[in-house]
Amino acid sequence: MNGSAERVVDGEITLVPYYPCPEITLAWYQDPDVCRQCDNIDHVYDLELLGRMYGFLSTHGKCYYISYLGELVGDVTLRDNAEVCIVVSKPFQNRHIGRRCILNMLDLARESGFAEVKANIYSFNTQSQRMFLSIGFTRIAEEWYSYKLD
Repeated sequence: MNGSAERVVDGEITLVPYYPCPEITLAWYQDPDVCRQCDNIDHVYDLELLGRMYGFLSTHGKCYYISYLGELVGDVTLRDNAEVCIVVSKPFQNRHIGRRCILNMLDLARESGFAEVKANIYSFNTQSQRMFLSIGFTRIAEEWYSYKLD
């Protein structure tokens, strides 16, 4: 575990601190569209790549699984460099799960003393761009967005 406490987002969503569970998480990264959205790759993850990714995220930030109505459906991380990363498995997209989790990560960033949060969103990922912009992020470069914290 990455030393973080569980975070309750709302009545439907809880953020559960990372622990290895590839039997659940690998399925999210077996969808080519999800892999392209989050990593701009044209192949799916294998167990080795999944382990390396979670190994990095869980040691370079606060990494959580997204539990929606008791089912793990994605992950979200606030990295030590104030970058936020999120993946919601395709069957659970377009339910405002990502939006609610990112808002919670902004609260965590405030609690952690960050002045701003950044997000790297690929130019073709218009769905994520719209979501981050609707929360109040601003585009600061081709594929970078920023949110200034109070």
